[in-house]
Amino acid sequence: MSIEKGIIGETLPSGRSVEGAKKSRFDKKWFVYITIFFLALVYLCPVPVYSFETDSTQHILEKNSKLKGKKNVIFMVTDGMGPASLSLARSFRQTRDNLDIGDILEIDKHLIGSSRTRSNSSLVTDSAAGATAFSCALKSYNGAIGVGPDKEPCGTILEALKLDGYLTGLVVTTRITDATPASFGSHVDYRFQEDLIADQQVGNHPLGRTVDLIIGGGRCHFLPHSAEGGCRNDEKDLVSEAKSKGWKYVENREHFDALKEGKNVELPLLALVAESDIPYDIDRNPKEYPSLAEQVKVALTALSEATKDSEKGFFLLIEGSRIDHAGHHNDAAAQVREVLAYDDAFKEVINFIDDSDVETVAISTSDHETGGLVTARQVSPSYPDYLWYPQVLMNASHSGEFLVKKLRSFAAEKGFGVNQVNDNIDSQVLDSFIVEEVVEKDLGIKDHTKEEIETIKKSLHHSELLYVINNMVSFRSQTGWTTQGHSAVDVNIYAYTNSEKINSKLLSRKKNVGLLGNHENIEIGKFLEHITGVNLDRITKMVKGIKHSPSFDFSQSTDETVNNIHMNAIQKPNF
Repeated sequence: MSIEKGIIGETLPSGRSVEGAKKSRFDKKWFVYITIFFLALVYLCPVPVYSFETDSTQHILEKNSKLKGKKNVIFMVTDGMGPASLSLARSFRQTRDNLDIGDILEIDKHLIGSSRTRSNSSLVTDSAAGATAFSCALKSYNGAIGVGPDKEPCGTILEALKLDGYLTGLVVTTRITDATPASFGSHVDYRFQEDLIADQQVGNHPLGRTVDLIIGGGRCHFLPHSAEGGCRNDEKDLVSEAKSKGWKYVENREHFDALKEGKNVELPLLALVAESDIPYDIDRNPKEYPSLAEQVKVALTALSEATKDSEKGFFLLIEGSRIDHAGHHNDAAAQVREVLAYDDAFKEVINFIDDSDVETVAISTSDHETGGLVTARQVSPSYPDYLWYPQVLMNASHSGEFLVKKLRSFAAEKGFGVNQVNDNIDSQVLDSFIVEEVVEKDLGIKDHTKEEIETIKKSLHHSELLYVINNMVSFRSQTGWTTQGHSAVDVNIYAYTNSEKINSKLLSRKKNVGLLGNHENIEIGKFLEHITGVNLDRITKMVKGIKHSPSFDFSQSTDETVNNIHMNAIQKPNF
């Protein structure tokens, strides 16, 4: 008897009833319908994953089909920022602005992975080797700027893209000749060769001029030794040379404002808006110095406008440079403002990408962590309190760097020499200034002790003064530091794009393809090479003849010597 003609209640040969067979056919039919429905849904309504932020996914999806074929690459470096720096900044802002605990930074929304930072010479890298890992996609020794372990120049991503028709730019808050920006367009054996770096940046280079836009500090390395504000070891006037080669030169806030947020820029642009490093954001006078976000806006607008009719886009390096300096100085109040200033700049980049009709990607990471920062500190031998006080950082209105300069200027004005501060009359005057102007007004500390004031006086003419001042804030906020140098902590990788194609590569788990998960820092450099299709080996052959060795014997160099030079470079221009 067939199933179709079975009698209700009759048992089929299989042992099932007719009713059961009909129910089985009914279930199978609906299973097929549901399966077809969901397959159609997936096929017709794909859900792209562009980043771990979903709010703007639909907006990007709608624009993705309209993107032009060329590409913009924005590479961002938070020098010295480790994961704890984000915790510091996030909690500080929540406390300061009375925000909900769910409030996060803009950069937090775009976390995709982490990076291991070791150099060729140490588990603890310096900024030079760290930046060279990004620019050349290879490991080198601490102190190396665009050269490999054998001290041979290596082709950089910036140089490769420039030769491929891209426009290029560097935007930083430190000297433009400092390690990170230098490693993308220069080649020297040691990071302290800043005069030679400046030479190469204005076009004294086998490839000619490789940078179209420069915004940052470090004007002194472009001026003759004898000139006011010059710090070169020779009499070269690179500013005059740059002007003669067609560079548009900007040296102050007034000139910067005349750029009209990037709408009135002639390339190449050499904007050296500070003699040395741009002041910490906590100290920065906005009437004298632009913020990093303002610099970024000018750069993005200018480069976008200049490439609008080109078949190629632009490459822009952006660095939040002085996060690192605050870490070296163990200055929690300064560092938290530097991180927030960088987050503002990051927002500018995100907004630019969202509004762009060009395929654009931004990648942000750190070269290393600085200071061994911890958002907790055991301040007594007894069992530690589980406490941290970001509100203490809110009370400080200046950095330790600024206050060292202020104290020493006051001492010089009053004629206090090294051996004079023990005089009773001098001590009273100095005590009042330290207590009222520095500790209570600038640091916002009212519970200071006599011992702390005495320590400041004793340290007035010594290098430890900086750390004495900064520790008063860190101690009260219970912020911990383990070093005045760098650490080997892994650092975060962030990314954002308006391109489905680039995003699929970003989030790939394939080796040497994506950045999702944990990676060596050189893999970031390889990713930049991969998505742009350039060949760094080809550029390496082309820069082989560049002058890169120091003009004096440095054969006895060690990591310690290089690091000492780095620390001196951080402090000397400001003290």
